Amino acid sequence: QVQLVESGGGLVQAGDSLRLSCAASARTVSSYGMGWFRQAPGKEREFVAAITWSGLTTYYADSMKGRFTISRDNAKNTVELQMNSLKPEETAVYYCAAHRAGARMIRLGVDEYWGQGTQVTVSA
Repeated sequence: QVQLVESGGGLVQAGDSLRLSCAASARTVSSYGMGWFRQAPGKEREFVAAITWSGLTTYYADSMKGRFTISRDNAKNTVELQMNSLKPEETAVYYCAAHRAGARMIRLGVDEYWGQGTQVTVSA
């Protein structure tokens, strides 16, 4: 069983940056694809970014390319999401996800494990 714990959320203003972190409980996650998705109240979940186990390949939702950067440190069992130029419409709960079958599964919205989420609020 893999547990994922997110941190780093908070209240920021439009245009600000925020860095989210996700800590995994099991070292086996170093061979998993990992990523982030978000969900705003009353809306469907939305893929944000994913990264392969090696960290060599990353995937982003179109609206986040160039502003968000996903990275991982397998030695620490962590994955991070750097978010720049945040917009009010990006207010949501951000969830960390992992899948042993790889980052493409997360990109498709199929998560094997996910955390409790961290709230990101962007004020206008």
